[in-house]
Amino acid sequence: MTDAREATTDTTDAPGVTDEGGPVPLLEPREGIPPVVADADALAEIVSRFAAGTGPVAIDAERASGYRYGQRAYLVQLRREGAGSTLIDPVGCPDLSALGAALADTEWVLHAATQDLPCLGELGMHPTTLFDTELAGRIAGFPRVGLGPMVENVLGLTLEKGHSAVDWSTRPLPEPWLRYAALDVEVLVDLRNALEAELAAQSKLDWALQEFAAIAAAPPAPPRVDPWRRTSGVHKIRRRRQLAAVRELWQLRDRLARERDISPGRLLSDAAIISAAMAMPANANALQALQGFGPRVHRRALEQWMTAVDAARELPETQLPPATAPHEGPPPPRSWADKDPAAAARLSAAREAVGALAESLNIPQENLVSPELVRRVSWTPPAGPDAEGVAEALRGHGARAWQVELVAPVVARAFAAADGGGKG
Repeated sequence: MTDAREATTDTTDAPGVTDEGGPVPLLEPREGIPPVVADADALAEIVSRFAAGTGPVAIDAERASGYRYGQRAYLVQLRREGAGSTLIDPVGCPDLSALGAALADTEWVLHAATQDLPCLGELGMHPTTLFDTELAGRIAGFPRVGLGPMVENVLGLTLEKGHSAVDWSTRPLPEPWLRYAALDVEVLVDLRNALEAELAAQSKLDWALQEFAAIAAAPPAPPRVDPWRRTSGVHKIRRRRQLAAVRELWQLRDRLARERDISPGRLLSDAAIISAAMAMPANANALQALQGFGPRVHRRALEQWMTAVDAARELPETQLPPATAPHEGPPPPRSWADKDPAAAARLSAAREAVGALAESLNIPQENLVSPELVRRVSWTPPAGPDAEGVAEALRGHGARAWQVELVAPVVARAFAAADGGGKG
């Protein structure tokens, strides 16, 4: 660790605060930058070392979002008391199941766990218990919950975040990037311990632990239905044949991106897809005149994109995609006033009541209870819309016990104020 870090622990009760009162830059891992583990022998040594460690294990992963296809990990960082830090190259070590098994009974400490758990799962690593420092910060009421702000506000240390968006598939990884990666887990357990104390002081620790348990137990997310409908700007499309063009272009781009292992947006932007779908150009020359298909686009590529537009143009009406995505649950809230005014009144009252409760608890409304859950209960209220009936409905939709206890009474009162407690 740097001299500055040592000074902070000796001179003040607030971690990382200098004699002058400002945060201390965290510049070097305390044992230096660890070597990158990239083969089976080195990995076996790491597995033994971390299995012999004590206490929670800090874990982070770096992806190449915006550069490569998908969300696979290109670097995994870990730190544990008694084991130190390690950096693992998943390209050289694509199976980390032995490490996952060695840490099966250990609490994992991650920041924004839902971002890293899918790519760690692809490597064979699955936690049984975890502590999410970002989510802990949200529940504790911190206004800024990125790792840098949290480390600075809670520990009085500053992390350099200049390499967060680099291409982590680069090999060899530059030393400054490796230093940045090692520092991301350097004080993560310290942050966890401080946040645990803060949550306990606010009587919120049990809430956080329930949320962490739900994340650890959650199954992998199912594939999205019609993922092409998430194309940025698709709301501009009004005709089904134009929607078909969006779908054909998106699917072609996705197939090519997967084959070439490149981020889809680097092949063709969402704006270009929407532009082509709206114009439905007749040929490659007309396509090249549109946004995103300028003179730099090779003729062969233009003709390839045109095949997708032509395919959409030639589809029979029966094969055109529906104007709106298929979905389960209530319709979009903007249509409630026309479809079911009583439900719209319940939703408005419930949103206001939940918002006021969240403000009084100093917790983001979406962490107190998901907006989708409030919509579902408002659209189809329980037969007996008292607190117990609402509680049962919330539990049925997956709300945790702490959420049910806090939210059910205020939603029940909101329903009663909106429609007298009936279903409307």
